[in-house]
Amino acid sequence: MAKLTILIGDDHTLVRQGLRKIVEEQPDWTVVAEAGDGRDVVRKALQLKPDVIILDIGMPLLNGIEATSQITRRMSNAHILILSMHFDEAYITRALQAGAHGYLLKDSADTDLVRAVTAVAAGKSFFSPAVARVMLDDYVQHLADKGIEDRYDSLSEREREVFQLVAEGYSGKEVASMLTISPATVETHRAHIMEKLDVHSTAELVLRAVRRGIIR
Repeated sequence: MAKLTILIGDDHTLVRQGLRKIVEEQPDWTVVAEAGDGRDVVRKALQLKPDVIILDIGMPLLNGIEATSQITRRMSNAHILILSMHFDEAYITRALQAGAHGYLLKDSADTDLVRAVTAVAAGKSFFSPAVARVMLDDYVQHLADKGIEDRYDSLSEREREVFQLVAEGYSGKEVASMLTISPATVETHRAHIMEKLDVHSTAELVLRAVRRGIIR
């Protein structure tokens, strides 16, 4: 079995060493490189094409979100896990829009890193449980303050199933197979979901699922 290759980007040596230790305790995982600044992360990602890139937001020379954007523009299949101490929804939104698959808080890396990397490597989404809870609380409070109805309640049962599977990172073909429907029907459901929820991209759809507490 081929090893899962991982690039770690963080400007703190001790953090990189801690992450490497967790990663290399897994039988078929290996760290192919480390980087201490955003520009070096981009260079090594494009050169080595690792299966997963673990990337801090607060990087010198080039921040982690911009590094994510540059990598995903040139490597459409890049699987990036953002590592951060920030709960702020603005960071999470920007990370998703840049192309990240997951958002892991540094203080939960020791317990959640393996699950996060496993999910992201498979093209799935992963968010620290604390992030999901904070975003759900903020979202509920925002709706209450604005007197807005949660449009999720307008989705049909089948649309809710498709919504969750798409937000978790499954492809249209995979969703079709799991639900025993055609890929064309999946795309029709997806279009209806995006229209009903007033979202315009997969990143927004994933963000809405995190806010609603549907994926974690």
